[in-house]
Amino acid sequence: MTAAIRFKLSTMMFLEFFIWGAWFVTLGTYLLSNLETSATQVGVAFLTQSIGAIVAPFIIGLIADRFFPAQRILAILHLAGAALLWYASTAQDFDSFYPTILVYMILYMPTLALVNSVSFRQMQDPSKEFPPIRVLGTLGWIVAGLTIGWLNWEQNGNLAMTFRMAAIASAILGVFSFTLPNTPPVKAGGSTSLGDIMGLEAIGLLKNRSYLTFFLASVAICIPLAFYYNFTNPFLNELGMESAAGKQSMGQMSELLFMLLMPFFFIRLGVKKMLAIGMFAWVLRYVLFAYGNADANYWMLIGGIVLHGICYDFFFVTGQIYTDKLAGERFKSAAQGMITLATYGVGMLMGSLLSGMIVDNYALPEGGHAWQNIWLIPAGIAGVVLLFFLLLFKDRPADTQETETPHAPEAYKVRS
Repeated sequence: MTAAIRFKLSTMMFLEFFIWGAWFVTLGTYLLSNLETSATQVGVAFLTQSIGAIVAPFIIGLIADRFFPAQRILAILHLAGAALLWYASTAQDFDSFYPTILVYMILYMPTLALVNSVSFRQMQDPSKEFPPIRVLGTLGWIVAGLTIGWLNWEQNGNLAMTFRMAAIASAILGVFSFTLPNTPPVKAGGSTSLGDIMGLEAIGLLKNRSYLTFFLASVAICIPLAFYYNFTNPFLNELGMESAAGKQSMGQMSELLFMLLMPFFFIRLGVKKMLAIGMFAWVLRYVLFAYGNADANYWMLIGGIVLHGICYDFFFVTGQIYTDKLAGERFKSAAQGMITLATYGVGMLMGSLLSGMIVDNYALPEGGHAWQNIWLIPAGIAGVVLLFFLLLFKDRPADTQETETPHAPEAYKVRS
C-alpha cells in the first residue's frame, strides 16, 4: 500500500467516525432539552441505529456487492446524509426530527461496512495494515467529543450545531470518497440470497453450547449497553458536569489503550475470563454511576467513563475474535454478520426501548431523575447475564488456541 492510499484511507476513517460521534453522544441531551421530548422518545430515536443495522446488510448485499463500486456508494450515502443532518438541526419537534434521523441512520449504518471494504481491498496483510488505519476512526470520535466540550455547546444550549458540524463533515467525506481507490463490486453478475445477507450460513455455530451461551449473552448485554449510549450524556449534564461530551471521550481513549493491551491479556486470560471481565466491567460502571456525583464522588463518574475500554474491548472485540476463530474460513463473514445483526440490531433495539421507559418511570415531579435507581437496573441486568455466562460457558482450548492475534480485521468491523 502506498503512502498516498494510506493517507486517504486514514482520512476516510477519521471522518467516518467523527461524523457519528459529532451528534450521537449528545443526542439524548438535545432531545430532552431542546425538543423537550420524553425519555421514551429518546429511546425511540436511538433505536434508529438498530433499524439501520438491520437494514444495512441488505443495502450492502443487494447493491454494493453486486452493482456499484463501494467508494461511489459511500460518496452518495454521505452526501445525502449531509443534507439530512442539516435538516435535522432545523427540526422544531420530535415528529419532524424522528423520520429525518431514521432515514439518516438507514443510510449511515451501511457506510460502516463500506469503509472497511474499501480499506481491506487495498491491503496485502489486513491484520497488520488495518489497525493503524482503523484507530483513526476512534480518534475522530474523540476529536468530535472534545470539540463539543471546547465550544461549550451543551451548557449554551447550542446542540443543534452538532448536527451541522456533522453535516459539514459528511459533505466533505462525500466529496472526498470520489477520490478513494476504486473498489468494484465483489459479486458482479452473481446472486445474493437472504441467507447470505443475514449470515444464516453460520447458524450451525449455535449448535455449540458454549457459543450459544456467548450469543445469547451478547444479545442480552446490549440491553444495559443501550442505557450507556442513550442516557449517559443527559445524566452527566443533569448532574452539572462541565463539557460532559468532552469527558466522555475519555472512554474512547481507554478503548484505544486496552486495544493495544489485548494481546497481553489474551495470552494470559483466555476467552472466558476476558468475556467475563468485560461483563463485570458493565456492572461496576453502572454502580459507579449510581453512586457518583459532581462533588465528593466525582471520581466515580470519571471511573465509569474510563471503564468503557474494558467494557467494549474485553467483551465485544474478544467476542468477534472468538466468533472468527470458531467459524473457520468458510463462514467468517457470515458469522460476523449474524452476531452484528443480533447485537446491534435486536439487542440494542430492545435496550433502547426499555431504557427510555425506565428513565421516564423515574422522572421526578420537581424535575430531573432518580438516577441511582435508574443505573442500578442495567447493573442488575449485566450481573444476571454475567452469572448466566459463567455457569454455562466452557472455555475449550480447541476453540481458542489461535485467538492470540486480536488484530484480525473482523475485530474492527463494528464501532463502540
